[in-house]
Amino acid sequence: MIVFDLSCALGGHRFEAWFASSDSFADQQARGLIHCPICGDDQIRKAVMAPRIGAKSNQRTDAMRPTSVPAVQTDTSHIPAANTPAMAADGPAVSAEMVRHMIAEIASKQAEMLPQSRWVGNDFADAARAMHEGRAPDQMIHGQSSPDQIQELHDDGIAAMPLLVPIVPPEVAN
Repeated sequence: MIVFDLSCALGGHRFEAWFASSDSFADQQARGLIHCPICGDDQIRKAVMAPRIGAKSNQRTDAMRPTSVPAVQTDTSHIPAANTPAMAADGPAVSAEMVRHMIAEIASKQAEMLPQSRWVGNDFADAARAMHEGRAPDQMIHGQSSPDQIQELHDDGIAAMPLLVPIVPPEVAN
């Protein structure tokens, strides 16, 4: 998989998208299958990206490691498995309108959920673990956690997932 920074011609909106390969991006672009999630424009081009230069093979620097990932603890039992027909790579084509509708629904549900959820900031992993172990009452929470902390939660059977629409933490909001 490869991620590209993309932008639309109509509004210049920047967004990311993942593709199996550069050829896959070119094929989808040529067939008009890539649309701006903000305005729906299908005239999409690769945006200028900062190069990602890895450390020496025997080094890993803290600068290369993500510092935090916004996450929310929630029930994920209603989410279909990745191998269901609707999610299969060779399944039916999904229209741009359907994608826009799904993104709008996700944003709407997240906006509906967040006021009912408690912001725990960088203490997300500890708060989720305390609820799982019965040391704190069960409630919806959201906050920030490192990818390693989220993996540890998953390894211990604790449901946590990234927020699909980015949010501004309360302490940095105007």
